[in-house]
Amino acid sequence: MARFLLRRLVTSVVVLAGLAVVTFLMTQVLPGDPARAAAGRNATVEQVAAVRVRLGLDRPLWDQFLGYIGRLLHGDLGTSVFTQRPVTDDIAAVLPSSVELVLAAMSINIVVAVPLGVYAAYRRGRAADLAARVVAMLGAAVPVFWLGLMLQLVLSARLRLLPLTGQLAFGREVSEITGMTTVDALLGGDLPAFGDAVAHLVLPAVTLAASFIAVVARTVRSSMIGALDSDYITLARATGASEFRVVVRHGLRNALVPASTILGMQLGWMLGSTVLVESIFGRTGVGAYAVNAVLQNDLYAVIGTVLVIGVVFVAANIAVDLVQLWLNPRLRQTGGGSAPAGPGPVAGAEPVATVGGTP
Repeated sequence: MARFLLRRLVTSVVVLAGLAVVTFLMTQVLPGDPARAAAGRNATVEQVAAVRVRLGLDRPLWDQFLGYIGRLLHGDLGTSVFTQRPVTDDIAAVLPSSVELVLAAMSINIVVAVPLGVYAAYRRGRAADLAARVVAMLGAAVPVFWLGLMLQLVLSARLRLLPLTGQLAFGREVSEITGMTTVDALLGGDLPAFGDAVAHLVLPAVTLAASFIAVVARTVRSSMIGALDSDYITLARATGASEFRVVVRHGLRNALVPASTILGMQLGWMLGSTVLVESIFGRTGVGAYAVNAVLQNDLYAVIGTVLVIGVVFVAANIAVDLVQLWLNPRLRQTGGGSAPAGPGPVAGAEPVATVGGTP
């Protein structure tokens, strides 16, 4: 297990190094002059030259790259042209809001997609299976911006069930502790503010989750079909176990192994997708920050956002590896390699304990 984790950490370092190279090249190939942007539109030629020297842009390319890597290792992502603050501080201020949105969307994703996939697999080939797949595919086919606008139009503007935009009602405030509005309201003991924050979170979370539900539902359905057709499921039924126990306790844990990989990757994808959702619903976050950075031609802010999302992807992959080690102990027994091919329950799953061994 330790060797497996060590390999994953080394791979993650290599990926992050590649991401650093790509983002550095972005500073060289993207249109616009970083020195001119940092100095301001009305800066003189002498002022731009001074800024160029201060930023090290007059040095050879390899020297700039080494300086760039050194700053990254110290957590320095540069200074935002628009806010005149370190990009690290800007992102640290808005990232919790995006994390709150992503966690809410992921919760909706899991709560809807996993049962939908299990039910479609259990009723495969029937009308319920077809209906579940159609519903999931509709969520994936509808553009995010259109769905967000339609939810605003129907549920906010016409039915007035949920707030239209923002994170709290006008005039309501909570003490900032974590940067997540719902968590801060709970920590502050302000239940009305918590309810208001949740109400503002529902529509953007549903909009963000909709396009991801179909992928997870289809993955769970495919894995569940394979699990339910396995010999150990037949043996579990033969022992007299209830159908709920057979499907949920015996089959689902095995089906979650491939689904956990998809869910882990979706964390990074969701964080990147907040660009549209936060703009539509007027929320602060990494997505809205990235949009403003692009509109202001704020190169360092754009690159900092790309780096943060890349780090989230790498962290999500490591988390997925740990979850799969927990779900499938055979990975630990094989030193972290691929699990043995062929049908069979995850070691430690209910069929092993109930029946007494893998058939």
